[in-house]
Amino acid sequence: MKTIQEWLAEYNESHLNPTNKMIHWICVPAILFTIIGILMHLSALLTALLLVLSLIFYARLDLVLAIAMAAVLGAMSTLILILPVGKPFYFALFVVAWVGQFYGHKVEGKKPSFFKDVQFLLIGPIWCMDALLGKTLPKWRFRNPALA
Repeated sequence: MKTIQEWLAEYNESHLNPTNKMIHWICVPAILFTIIGILMHLSALLTALLLVLSLIFYARLDLVLAIAMAAVLGAMSTLILILPVGKPFYFALFVVAWVGQFYGHKVEGKKPSFFKDVQFLLIGPIWCMDALLGKTLPKWRFRNPALA
């Protein structure tokens, strides 16, 4: 199994352009939020199972990032439960966020990482989380080799 540093280093290869990075900072969390929203409207049990499996994947890579992701996933799930919107809202936001992602990769000139390995769909959120923790916690030791 790859280490967190190996995953993030490989993810970095198609996320070097500043515009693409900024788009990912907005669109990756939006996509994650919409996926949870869509799933919650289909089955809360399925959603919980998939979130737990995602957190197990993250914990195998880095326990601190997994805990941070658990907090974010919990906050997103809670927000979804209290927002008075339905599936059409989440589907629309999902499409808009993916259009943004593909535009960012057009600017970058490289294909999205998940075309190479679908597991990169789980790496995007922790790539964002690692950078966020580095910007907000002065003593954070980046897991991303490009930021360390």
